[in-house]
Amino acid sequence: MSIMKVEKEFKIVGIKGSGEFVNFGNEVPLLAKQLLSRSNEIPNRTETEIALYEPKKDGEHRIGHYLVGLIVSEKLDEVPSGMNYFETKTSYITTRGNISNLGKLHSNLLNWAKEQGYQRDLDSYIVETYHPMGDGEEEVQIYLPILD
Repeated sequence: MSIMKVEKEFKIVGIKGSGEFVNFGNEVPLLAKQLLSRSNEIPNRTETEIALYEPKKDGEHRIGHYLVGLIVSEKLDEVPSGMNYFETKTSYITTRGNISNLGKLHSNLLNWAKEQGYQRDLDSYIVETYHPMGDGEEEVQIYLPILD
């Protein structure tokens, strides 16, 4: 598993949601299905699915928000009804692997960040992009925001 530091910009059209962090595993895929059923309405879309997550700041932080969407190739002035355009550009540490190992990938990133002396940016979204691999398999690329 390779981990590296990158500066990356994302342009996204998507649908916002919020809920308890413990329910993100169920809520986010449902909202993603809803978005994908309307993907033909999104101009300049790519095929790359993306989700942005508010970081959980501490044990008291129970409710968070997220955005599921598609990456778009350029800024949009008008978006479909009920959707939002969002841009983010920051420094991340990133890794990629099978989506079935999502929890382990996140843990490895957090441990590596600590070992390397990186500080998490709790005011920026955690980003995940999803990449179908065929045979029903899917890879996820995780971008964990860090302070420079």
